[in-house]
Amino acid sequence: QVQLVESGGGLVQAGGSLRLSCAASGRTFRSYAMGWFRQAPGTEREFVAAISWSGGSRDYAESVQGRFTISRDNAKNMVYLQMNSLKPEDTAVYYCAADSTIVVSRTPKTWDYWGQGTQVTVSS
Repeated sequence: QVQLVESGGGLVQAGGSLRLSCAASGRTFRSYAMGWFRQAPGTEREFVAAISWSGGSRDYAESVQGRFTISRDNAKNMVYLQMNSLKPEDTAVYYCAADSTIVVSRTPKTWDYWGQGTQVTVSS
């Protein structure tokens, strides 16, 4: 069982930066791949970024490639999403997720655990 709590969301102007954090509970945290997803009003939840259990492999959605960076600290049970050059279209609720499978999917329904989400709003 893994419990996830996101923080760090807020209101920022276009071009600005935010750093999201996800605190995970559970002794098996380091065995999970971790990811970030987002959902804007009236849209489906979409993949943003994922990182393997070791941190050696990362995957990004094309829309955030080069602007966002996912990282993890297994000693602290933490996952981060550094978001730079933010755009109004990045506005959404951002969710942290954990996946126990070896081959990580971008499909939300395949992920095992979810946080409650944190709102990110980017003004133009």
